[in-house]
Amino acid sequence: MKLIQIIFLFFLIVPFVEIYLLLQIGGIIGVFPTIFMVVFTAALGAWLLRQQGFATWMRFQENLNRGEIPAYEMIEGPMLLVGGALLLTPGFFTDAFGFACLVPGLRRKIAQYVIENHLVDGNIQANFYQQQTKRQADVIEGEFKKDEE
Repeated sequence: MKLIQIIFLFFLIVPFVEIYLLLQIGGIIGVFPTIFMVVFTAALGAWLLRQQGFATWMRFQENLNRGEIPAYEMIEGPMLLVGGALLLTPGFFTDAFGFACLVPGLRRKIAQYVIENHLVDGNIQANFYQQQTKRQADVIEGEFKKDEE
């Protein structure tokens, strides 16, 4: 599947999952507690995002001051943004993924995976460039001269 198709399916399926979960939880605990939980998770997520974002920014600055590359922080920053956006989105399904992005240990493991598997010789390589390199390896260079008869 192409990336666009995956994103389209994500935006199509997630709202249905969210509505289903909101209705199910609302039926079990009631309307007002459900609304309170959605608002509470958004507020808690904003508070956690502020704390984790500030801590990541401080580590980023410290690494730069020491002359080190802040690789983990450069990956954790966008993860924090995605987590914060998911937490501000009303619903329980997106909140679960949003909180997962804000857990420091899990975020560090994901950043470590990205660095170990997608960092080549100090440069982040996109799949496009890796595919181009494979294609170039199949090319045989030579000269051509047409003899005139």
